[in-house]
Amino acid sequence: MIKVWTDGAEAGLLDRSGQRGTTFLYQPGAPEPRAVSVTMPMRLASWDISYGIAPIFEMNLPEGVLRERLRLAFAKAIGTFDDYDLLGIVGRSQVGRIRYTGQEESLAEDVPFQSVDEILSRRRQGNLFHHLLDKFASFSGISGVQPKFLIRDEDAFSKAAFNGARLSESYRGATHIVKFWEEREYPQLAANEYFCLRVAEKCGLDVPPYRLAEDGAALVVDRFDLRADGSYRGFEDFCVLNGKGTDKKYSGSYETSILKRFAQFANSPRVNTDLEKLFTLIALSCALRNGDAHLKNFGIVYDDVLNEARLAPVYDLVTTSVYIPKDGMALTLNGSTRWPTARELQLLGETRAACTPAQVRGVLSRIAEAIEETSSQVQKYIKNHAAFADVGEGMLKEWRRGIAESLIPRPS
Repeated sequence: MIKVWTDGAEAGLLDRSGQRGTTFLYQPGAPEPRAVSVTMPMRLASWDISYGIAPIFEMNLPEGVLRERLRLAFAKAIGTFDDYDLLGIVGRSQVGRIRYTGQEESLAEDVPFQSVDEILSRRRQGNLFHHLLDKFASFSGISGVQPKFLIRDEDAFSKAAFNGARLSESYRGATHIVKFWEEREYPQLAANEYFCLRVAEKCGLDVPPYRLAEDGAALVVDRFDLRADGSYRGFEDFCVLNGKGTDKKYSGSYETSILKRFAQFANSPRVNTDLEKLFTLIALSCALRNGDAHLKNFGIVYDDVLNEARLAPVYDLVTTSVYIPKDGMALTLNGSTRWPTARELQLLGETRAACTPAQVRGVLSRIAEAIEETSSQVQKYIKNHAAFADVGEGMLKEWRRGIAESLIPRPS
């Protein structure tokens, strides 16, 4: 069995059930704020899944290279390797407020130290990626096909970080996310995301602090779910909110699966403000030609599972069409995955995001301005980093196309 913890307290037990399913049962007498998800409130009856594990438990499971590395390391010892097994391996160190241990184990993260400055300056000799893979794979409960690691910065406790406060030296969890890329398939992906996040920031969206390594090999992002006192905010992606597993992350529409679903779970007096931000992020993804804006790349954060939920800060924002020329949207809009026109985005904002016509026009205008401002920074980076030239020029071309087709209204 796997013991499930929320906010540092025991919430219940997860166990296998039937041939391929699982069952989760809350601890008797556990208070309602200990619920694991806004979609799974406290109850006496068990929460049963006929195949795999519930979306909230699957949410942070690694994919791609990281998952394969863990499979090779643990499959022989445990005899099997499915999502339940993987959760038992990476469950002690996760994004969000949920942790997992063995039934008789106490809760302890104990993520190893790693200097963020060393990653950014590439002072370490040898292959940094494989060093981090060896050291942090089993501590990296974070989803994504591209390799990501959760690390604990050895200098974080001497810096005024995380909302201007210093973390306690007793804190044992991860402080940062380090992102790499598959060079053969997605060259310069870290720099790609870095500049896309710059655009998002200029649009007024919430973006956690982020830094690009000097050689462009890695992107380091501060955890947005970590409070200064070392506790964690709740985080749930839109796969969870829609009751879908990771394999269904490209299934759904921006109208219903994102905007309507957010309004359903936001439970906040500031829901209209966040709806405008969410619409901005959708429109921005269209303008940047980000074909990976799927259900897992939007989320909510909260301090109490029973109370106000807000739109999560921006993450995993890239120009995918520079690698996949005919890429389209990850989800549908008006029943299609083709890139929308400015008119279609105007209607989306007015009808689904509670925006006035003037608000929508303002959003689209701000996005265009932010892209133009960031484009000059991309051009400067290209001059100093020749390896980025092909991808950088390709991004600028896609951004110009995105502005022309999705932000500027066509003559009637």
